[in-house]
Amino acid sequence: MDIQWQALIGGMMIGVASIVFFISMRKIAGISGMVKRLITSSKSSIGDWWPLLFLIGLMLGTLIYSYFFNVEPALRQGYPKELLVASGLLVGLGTYIGNGCTSGHGVCGIGRLSKRSIVATVTFMATAVITVAVMGVLS
Repeated sequence: MDIQWQALIGGMMIGVASIVFFISMRKIAGISGMVKRLITSSKSSIGDWWPLLFLIGLMLGTLIYSYFFNVEPALRQGYPKELLVASGLLVGLGTYIGNGCTSGHGVCGIGRLSKRSIVATVTFMATAVITVAVMGVLS
């Protein structure tokens, strides 16, 4: 299957999964929020474990996809592990400060017509365009 079709189908699956999750659980499928809930909740009832199950499902989905499309999942090649860990922590800090990640705001927030998410997504996109333009001039 062509890579563009895989991306289109994957994007549609994310959108449909977000809708189904919201309708069935009455919760937003924001990954950073789920990680925060896992870290901060007391996990005293079975209802507190749903974020972990969701995240495990994401990882299993990656393995299933890699099996069917013969893709080897790998870490970012050519970068020191320390840099990858530091980058991940900084992204986590940014999602905490921004009350969500780019995907969460873009998929779930805009889907709910959240003004904050619309502003955040426009800001992310504008910053990306400016970054690409500046990097193109510098290279």
